[in-house]
Amino acid sequence: MADILTAGEILVEIMRKERDIPLWVQGDFSGPYPSGAVAIFIDQVALLGHSAGIVGAVGNDGFGHRTLRRLHADGVDVSFIQVMKEATTAVAFVSYASSGERTFIYHIANAAAGLFENPPEKNLRGVKLFHVMGCSLMAGRRMRERINRIAELVKADGGLVSFDPNIRVELLKGENLDDVIGTVLGLSDILLPGERELLSITGKGSVEEAAEYLLSKKTKALVIKKGKKGALYLDGRQPIEVKPFAINEVDPTGAGDAFDAGFLCGYLEGLSPVECLRLGSACGALNASYFGPMEGVFHRNYVEYFLTRHG
Repeated sequence: MADILTAGEILVEIMRKERDIPLWVQGDFSGPYPSGAVAIFIDQVALLGHSAGIVGAVGNDGFGHRTLRRLHADGVDVSFIQVMKEATTAVAFVSYASSGERTFIYHIANAAAGLFENPPEKNLRGVKLFHVMGCSLMAGRRMRERINRIAELVKADGGLVSFDPNIRVELLKGENLDDVIGTVLGLSDILLPGERELLSITGKGSVEEAAEYLLSKKTKALVIKKGKKGALYLDGRQPIEVKPFAINEVDPTGAGDAFDAGFLCGYLEGLSPVECLRLGSACGALNASYFGPMEGVFHRNYVEYFLTRHG
């Protein structure tokens, strides 16, 4: 089994070519782009040189085969991705506003992505880190139950569980957030939320209160992604913060997923918190510099080159 494993929605994105055109307006789109938060994450992990695997499903169609080929070509173990004849590959439609806000329409729960089965439990032994995306937990009860089970198995086997809340209100559909993420949150060693997500999942009024609460539980490390303000690492000792890299932002979709990959790869390599944050920030910045959720993931040598160029 791969050292770093994830599970959840594998999909393609169909994206507006221009900003400020709502999804209800007839117009042009671009795609399909291989996507899904977990797919973007694990693709970047593989390109950083780590053993990487993903559990999920695609349809036996052009969208599914395109995404499978991309993951496999980049070094991801796709042996636990099911190709389903009875369901089509999941799709997300995305529009962008000039403010940076994005609007999504998802087709996941009843597509192949929402119907995957876990591999035999014996095949999940030896995973060093299992990474969970909140959007996968929100995509449907069936997917959530399978992800929760993998997290429990990896934790019982001595592995780490990391969690990016990645809240997508379009997917919650009236479900209580605590019910959706509670199991994984309770198992997580490393949390990687945005600032607003941190307050949402804890119910606290400030970042300081939320961090104190989480670090008093089982959380070993808290990484707060602050977008254009950088990133903050907390583990109960001296806070560590890094500034963002100056880039020309083209498409923010996938930047947080790529950040997670960089940080967690560095963490498993034993890098210092500053080095982990910088590696994550470099991956996130590069991703946001390209149009398409998985078009801005790069091999380790180019990420290192980017870090060198940026001091």
